[in-house]
Amino acid sequence: MAFFIGGQLVVAVAVVPVETRLPDRERLRAIARRFGYGSLVALRVLIATGTAMAIHFDYWSNGTLQIKLGLVGFVVALTTLHLLWPRARWLQAVILIASWAIVWLGLELAH
Repeated sequence: MAFFIGGQLVVAVAVVPVETRLPDRERLRAIARRFGYGSLVALRVLIATGTAMAIHFDYWSNGTLQIKLGLVGFVVALTTLHLLWPRARWLQAVILIASWAIVWLGLELAH
């Protein structure tokens, strides 16, 4: 999750402002595309480890986990859409907010 959320912040705060000033927009697209693919890998790892933890602690009937799983599916779908429509910046904002909610729900489950 650190890669996913931290990467979103780095791309939004540091990479995009610098790269949009340069005439070569293809470089920004390449950076964003690579981050998008890395994010999908990170989300798959999170799903695998989260599944293992839910099995280990028998959390499947926990309502908090159900909401978190719904948000994870939502973020995966939005990330895929963002790969298809990289100029839709609102997608990036929604993904970031939903990611923070996933982290918060994970902390709730840990208590």
